[in-house]
Amino acid sequence: MQGNFVYHNPTKLYFGEESLEYLNAELENLGKTVLLNYGNGSVKRNGLYDEVVAILKAGGKTIVENAGVMSNPTLEKLNEGVHIARENKVDWILALGGGSVCDYSKGVAASVNYNGDYWRRFWLDGHNPEYGQEILPVGCILTMAGTGSEMNGGCVITDAEKNFKTGHVFDSRLMPRFAILNPRYTMTVPMEQMKAGIYDIMNHIMEQYFSGTDDNTSDYLSEGLMRSLISASRVAVKNPLDYEARSDIMWTATWALNTLIGCGKSQDWMVHMIGHSVGAWTHAPHGYTLAAVSLAYYQRAMEAGTAKFARFAHNVWEIPTEGKTEKELAVAGLEALRDWMTEIGLPLTISEIGADEKMVDDIVSTTVIYPAGYMDLKAEDIRAILKESL
Repeated sequence: MQGNFVYHNPTKLYFGEESLEYLNAELENLGKTVLLNYGNGSVKRNGLYDEVVAILKAGGKTIVENAGVMSNPTLEKLNEGVHIARENKVDWILALGGGSVCDYSKGVAASVNYNGDYWRRFWLDGHNPEYGQEILPVGCILTMAGTGSEMNGGCVITDAEKNFKTGHVFDSRLMPRFAILNPRYTMTVPMEQMKAGIYDIMNHIMEQYFSGTDDNTSDYLSEGLMRSLISASRVAVKNPLDYEARSDIMWTATWALNTLIGCGKSQDWMVHMIGHSVGAWTHAPHGYTLAAVSLAYYQRAMEAGTAKFARFAHNVWEIPTEGKTEKELAVAGLEALRDWMTEIGLPLTISEIGADEKMVDDIVSTTVIYPAGYMDLKAEDIRAILKESL
């Protein structure tokens, strides 16, 4: 392990089929008025909403509802949530839904007590709340596996007017105080959302894995998580009601992005940055936008990071090393990735999710460029990756 790092994760997780029973214990330490954020009604149709509301009422809580949180939460919706929270003087926030609802709830929690332009301060300029600013506690009851938002400080928001999607990873004060993870809840989401979540998980791991050259413990953890996800995904797409597969996917999603496997690592989040921009213009599911640009991106990264891609081929996909050069092994690893993506039904191009050549310049113009793992990118590189992804 090279470099220095701090690892601190304050989120308490309750996992399993009986995990909702622990909500009562958490309520004892939280204020009376709760902002209940949820999406467009699936939690009402499957009965989870009624269960949660009953527990909150039995615990003496006053519930302020904020429905309609969309899969890519907008700045307009963020403003609405902040207004509702301020008007009702809520004490804490409960996110009931997928990763977007968890993301959104953290955004509201950070912004309610900030006296200024929170969009610019937190998302455009990348600052965290000042120490001393009150931050509302957040709890999550998760219904979809993918983002890892239940155990991290990430929050992605889209300015729909400008087709600009960006995220900010807040410090540990914005990590949920608790998260309830029942794999049964994830079985209620459509197959396409499950697949999108699976690739979001895979890409979270790869963007931390494909960087650096040291023999890092974090990379061994990443390889194990990828192997588990690949195995579980193959079962889940054939039988979405397989509890063990869905539980493995859900648990892998949490560990993929709770900051553990990034310890001691340089990281490369450019697939996410390009994917965010594609999503802002196409409104495609987040995981699909990542899948659609990954192969073109990693084919370029492989040229400078050949040794790591060769390791990926052998340790993750179990491709034999005998008779292959390092470059041949690296290429075989990306071919195995492509084959798996095809097997579980992921899009391989941005044209499959609604993008066309006319959009390319607009997507480039709204892509945030960060330092990458094995290459320094410029706008023309993003343009070339997008054209290769059409």
